[in-house]
Amino acid sequence: MEIKENGFIFSDDRNLVDVKSVHHYLSTQSYWAKNIPFDIVKKSIENSLCFGVYKNQQQIGFARWITDKATFAYLCDVYIEETHRGLGLSKKLMSLMLFHPDLQGLRRYHLATLNAHGLYEQFGFKPIENPERHMGIVFKDLYNQTNDN
Repeated sequence: MEIKENGFIFSDDRNLVDVKSVHHYLSTQSYWAKNIPFDIVKKSIENSLCFGVYKNQQQIGFARWITDKATFAYLCDVYIEETHRGLGLSKKLMSLMLFHPDLQGLRRYHLATLNAHGLYEQFGFKPIENPERHMGIVFKDLYNQTNDN
């Protein structure tokens, strides 16, 4: 699936993903994956439904879904490079992803965000009902820990 618009390309072709670029953003600019190792980013891309945004053959945006393609999908690692924000690219990316054939008819679409609630609400996301039913194991600052044993 690929859309070309205003000089930008939106694609689900995992082979187009510039893993080094995605790693650079996640490890240096994201609040959720600071210092994440390259091998973990590479493995996460290999095992997810990935979407990229490209301009002049450069990766300027990314998102991935962790999904079984039948009942559940978790959206994560969403970003648009700062120099390209404010152009509606994240909205276009969300539209492309939500109409993707592998993400139709699922029972639950999930994500977590610190500050982009307004974006995701436009696409039907809302706070989880009965959050007390949801549980998780979270290792905070996992990639910032040192192994000084």
